[in-house]
Amino acid sequence: QAQLVESGGGLVQPGGSLRLSCEVSEEIFSRHGHMAWFRQGPGKEREFVASITSDERTLYTDSVKGRFAISRSHLSKTKYLQMNSLEPENTGVYYCNCQYLGAGYWGQGTRVTVSF
Repeated sequence: QAQLVESGGGLVQPGGSLRLSCEVSEEIFSRHGHMAWFRQGPGKEREFVASITSDERTLYTDSVKGRFAISRSHLSKTKYLQMNSLEPENTGVYYCNCQYLGAGYWGQGTRVTVSF
């Protein structure tokens, strides 16, 4: 079973940047799992933000294209979400997700607040 631990959240002003990290406990999940980031805004449902496959194919929700970048490091078993030009609408708890062989795993989330 995979354990996922997110970090990197915090308070940032509009237009600023943050990099979120998701460390995966087992190399097999890190190397072969389909990894994604989701966001749950205040009073909202959890929604898809970005994903990356084991062969480095990426997908983004329209609202973050050109501003966010998802990547993975097999060596450190860590996934990243680089977030630039942040907007108040990007506020929420960001969750790391791993899908592997039909099973899904979630981290505990890291909170991002975009505000003056």
